[in-house]
Amino acid sequence: MSFYLLFLSGMLGGLLGGMGMGGGTLLIPILTLFLGVSQPVAQGVNLLSFLPMSVLALAVHKKRGLLRTRGLPAIILPAVVFSAAGALLASRLPAAVLKKGFGALLLALSVFPLTLALKKKKKKI
Repeated sequence: MSFYLLFLSGMLGGLLGGMGMGGGTLLIPILTLFLGVSQPVAQGVNLLSFLPMSVLALAVHKKRGLLRTRGLPAIILPAVVFSAAGALLASRLPAAVLKKGFGALLLALSVFPLTLALKKKKKKI
């Protein structure tokens, strides 16, 4: 597997993630379908790439005064606990289960905007 293909995949995923489109939504299928990376490794790479991007986004939002800190501990603690639990669960699941779960997530994410668009179209009529 070529370093350049992996690098370009990471750049594309990072670019989309930076634009707010969810880079992992594209990065994971590129890594698994086109570059032969296993599902658990691709999801792990996506999670690792998410960390620096989220820290940077948090700093930018704070600098611009867009960060609300009220209630933050009530969000952070469960997020950390469930993230760790999800990572442990994912590490013990077979790759086929992760693939099906990720596919179901992508389908669910596509149904939501479609439903909103249909509701808006219905209101115009």
